[in-house]
Amino acid sequence: MKLGAARVYATCPQSKDVGCDDYLATVADVARWSEAAGCEGILVYTDNGLVDPWLVSQVILESTERLSPLVAVQPVYMHPYSVAKMVASLAFLHGRRVHLNMLAGGFKNDLVALGDDTPHDERYERTVEYTQVITRLLAGEEPVTSAGRYVRVEGLRLTPPVPAELRPEVLISGSSPAGLAAARVLGATAVRYPKPPGEEDEALADRSIPYGIRVGVIARASTEEAWRVARERFPEDRKGQITHALAMKVSDSHWHKQLSAEVGAEATEESTYWLGPFQNYKTFCPYLVGTHERVAEEIAAYARLGISTFILDIPPSEEELQHTGVVFEQAFGPRA
Repeated sequence: MKLGAARVYATCPQSKDVGCDDYLATVADVARWSEAAGCEGILVYTDNGLVDPWLVSQVILESTERLSPLVAVQPVYMHPYSVAKMVASLAFLHGRRVHLNMLAGGFKNDLVALGDDTPHDERYERTVEYTQVITRLLAGEEPVTSAGRYVRVEGLRLTPPVPAELRPEVLISGSSPAGLAAARVLGATAVRYPKPPGEEDEALADRSIPYGIRVGVIARASTEEAWRVARERFPEDRKGQITHALAMKVSDSHWHKQLSAEVGAEATEESTYWLGPFQNYKTFCPYLVGTHERVAEEIAAYARLGISTFILDIPPSEEELQHTGVVFEQAFGPRA
C-alpha cells in the first residue's frame, strides 16, 4: 500500500515456520496477496536459522509484477560488495527494485556462533560504514575507496550499473540512540517497535529522520470479532512466555527490552495496543486490535507523529491483508 505519504510493507513467512515442501508456494502466495493488497514491498528476514533472504527475494520477484523485497542485511554474513552486486544483479535480471533493511545486531547467540562479539553501539558504527560502501557503489561512484575501521576497499567498481530509479531505499533499526544516529548519518528510515501513539512523541522529536514502525493489525467490523480472531490466532502459551524470558536474559537489543518493559499487554476495548503475541514469543511487534475505524485512528495518530513507513507482521491469509487494507484506506484515503 502506498496511501498518501505512507509506505506499507508486508512480511514474508519464515522458512522455520513452513515445511520445505510448501515453503516456495507459501512465499509466492503471500507475495501475490501483498501485491494485490497494494503493499509497496515485503520484508524478508535473515538469521542463522533461516534460508538465504536473497534467494527468497528471487522467488518474490518471479511471483509478482511490482512488489519490492525489503531484504534484511546482516553485515557479518557477507562483504558489502556482495550486497551491492545482488541489488545490481536483480535490477539487471528483472528490472525491479529491492530495498535494504540494514541490521546491526540480531540474535546475540547467532553473532557469538559466528565469532562476533562486537558491542551494541559499535555494531551500529560498523553498519554505517558497511552501508556507505554499498550506497556509494550503487550510486555509480567509481572507483570506491574506503579505509574504515570495519570495511576496507580500494578502487572498487560495480557492474552492471543500477539505474537511479532502481536504487534501494535504506531502513535501519531506530529503537536505540545508536540506531537513530546511524539513521541520521545514512539518511535512512529509522524503524521502531512503537509504544501507544500518545507515548511516542518524545522519541520522534528529531523530524530530520524519516521514521517507520513494525506493527501487526487485526481489524474487523466489530471489536468483539476482532478480539475473537486475535485470541484464536495468538492464545496464551506458557512455553512461549518462558522462551521470551530466556531470550531477554541474553539479548542486548534496545527494542526487545523496550517492549518487554511495557505494561498493559492485555489491551481492552479502550486500548487497541496489544503485546500479547510478543510476550508469548509468537512475533516481534505490538498489535493493534479493534474495529477498522478504531485501528485506522491509531494508524493515523502514528502518521501525525511523523511515521511514514509501516511494516506489517506476516499475514496469515489474503483475507487478513484485505481487512488491513480497509484500515489504511480509512487512515490515509484510497490507494492510488
